[in-house]
Amino acid sequence: MAASLAVAMMAGFTGLSLTNGLSEYPSNYRKIAVSFAAIALGGGIWSMHFVAMLGLQLPFDFFYDAAITLTSALVAILVVGAALLLLHFGKRTRPKLILAGLIVGVGIIAMHYIGMAALQLCKAVYTPFGVTLSIVSSCVLSVAAFGIAYSKRNRRNILLGTIVFGLAVFAVHFIATAATKFSQLLETAKVGPIMSNETLAIGVVLSSFALCGAFLLSTATFLPSETLAAAGPEPSPTQPSNIESNLQPLAPMAMKQIPYELEGRTQFVDAGAVAAIRAEGHYTYVYTQNGHFFCAWSIAEAEKRLAKSNFIKTHRSYLINPTMVKGFERLKDTGVCYFGLPDLAKVPVSRSQLKPVREALGL
Repeated sequence: MAASLAVAMMAGFTGLSLTNGLSEYPSNYRKIAVSFAAIALGGGIWSMHFVAMLGLQLPFDFFYDAAITLTSALVAILVVGAALLLLHFGKRTRPKLILAGLIVGVGIIAMHYIGMAALQLCKAVYTPFGVTLSIVSSCVLSVAAFGIAYSKRNRRNILLGTIVFGLAVFAVHFIATAATKFSQLLETAKVGPIMSNETLAIGVVLSSFALCGAFLLSTATFLPSETLAAAGPEPSPTQPSNIESNLQPLAPMAMKQIPYELEGRTQFVDAGAVAAIRAEGHYTYVYTQNGHFFCAWSIAEAEKRLAKSNFIKTHRSYLINPTMVKGFERLKDTGVCYFGLPDLAKVPVSRSQLKPVREALGL
């Protein structure tokens, strides 16, 4: 039971983290991310169910039909994928959030009862009350999970949404199972090959292992970039990184516009209206008073292209426009620049950049 709850929580966190901020990415990238998130969430629902089923103890032997078991996993992935497509393509509204939660709630229920239908030499007998209660709890908790996670796409809401989603999957299984009676059958009605608990355990372990890997990767990208930066030494200003050293020098002219992606199109914003640029993997985000937007430049390319502009590097993950800084705080041998924007409250200043940043701010 404890392991099944952990699997449900990891699945929820991984799926909700993979879809965070997708509206600012190109359409093709969104499709790929939604596919991976659907596999994480749907596969996590399936893994949670059968991890819990490994703990089911009955006074007789029972097995699983492999074809029906696989069908239950595919149904969970496809249903969750449909809900995520609804949320990440087109305008996101409250009715869409409710509909997506209901779709996932129905998907959890469908996965559960299809998975139970895979039982061989064992008959599951359901009660109307148990089925109704499990459907209602699944839909209500799924709507709540998506409502929390998507009401505001920040770390706090993703964590809260993860908890509610994990509890939804966990609660539905045990509510439905508690209201189910099991009786022994002497014959099988198999559709595909028969699997024992040992064979199922191997499949569940492999799927959970893959889910754990995705969970760890999602956790790494979920952490604030300043936390990640603190984990390793910053490149010396006199010894640029390999990425920077391989870039070809650009013409010595100040960039007046910065490209960003929005609604599948490349658009431009005046460099003077950009408060900061933050690294995000091999790409960046540009921050303005109207929000933050995905940019295909790497942080190294942005630094090169904006070398003749006002921008200054505060940290290996940040470039800032000093004219838009609202406040500065020194913290021993580092510092913080405050912007007061809805999506950009502050930017860290590393030790090596403290002096040039202070000079640029006239301090």
